[in-house]
Amino acid sequence: MTQTTQTTQATQAGLCLEDLAVGYRRRALRPSSLRGRPGRSVRSGRAVLAGLSAAAPRGQLTVLLGPNGIGKSTLLRTLAGLQPPLAGRVRLDGADLGQLSGAERARLVGVVLTDRVQIGLLTAAELVGLGRHPHTGPTGRLTDADHAIVRWALDAVHARHLAGRPVDELSDGERQRVMMARALAQEPSMILLDEPTAFLDAPSRVTVTALLRRLARERNLAVIVSTHDLELSLRVADQVWLVDRTGALHTGHPDEVVGSGAVNTSFDGDDLRFDPATRTFELRGPL
Repeated sequence: MTQTTQTTQATQAGLCLEDLAVGYRRRALRPSSLRGRPGRSVRSGRAVLAGLSAAAPRGQLTVLLGPNGIGKSTLLRTLAGLQPPLAGRVRLDGADLGQLSGAERARLVGVVLTDRVQIGLLTAAELVGLGRHPHTGPTGRLTDADHAIVRWALDAVHARHLAGRPVDELSDGERQRVMMARALAQEPSMILLDEPTAFLDAPSRVTVTALLRRLARERNLAVIVSTHDLELSLRVADQVWLVDRTGALHTGHPDEVVGSGAVNTSFDGDDLRFDPATRTFELRGPL
């Protein structure tokens, strides 16, 4: 694996990946090196990405970038505990997430995926209230303190006015804010988001991305966002994780990752080229 910046310490506050392999459990181990070679077998599974070591500190917005189909969603789902790693460790504030119970993990990790879950007749406030369940007793009933946290979470994403509205009646942008509020209501140490701006217009994409950076700083959260919005991400993110076409992971400040040429090798094509000076894509030749 190649890295722009080597920044992994098991004791560092935030998320640390230690020689992580992610993929699907279906094949036996082959005695071959996996580093930087996606698609090879490891333990009892087939690795999509392997040899990943990186850190996402608290208080920072980290964006996960890479070509389509390279394994970003698989990595994010592994970090969320929705599928087990094939090798290596994931630590949050020094604790091995693989050793935690589901309830313990739910108190530490908030997740916002692209899957459009059927909400039924829940209002926005009721949906955000589900984020408190890792902290409630056996009855699952919310206390006055829990309701106060729900109101705070809605306020934090500027969605208090949506509290009484059915979630199914919300726009994509409004719904995304409510899902972010639900994750905040968990009072986690880390929030993982998969394509949170995928269905939003340009102004809303900017607003949501800036909001995530603000929440990371104000709440001292490790916020990791998988996105295809490369130009915006390079302007707003505190740091970048870029998986290139070979499966190698490049990490560092946006200036470092852009300066390394990793963005060009990952995204340039016959008709399109990334300009490091302007941090925008431009067409090659006439239309």
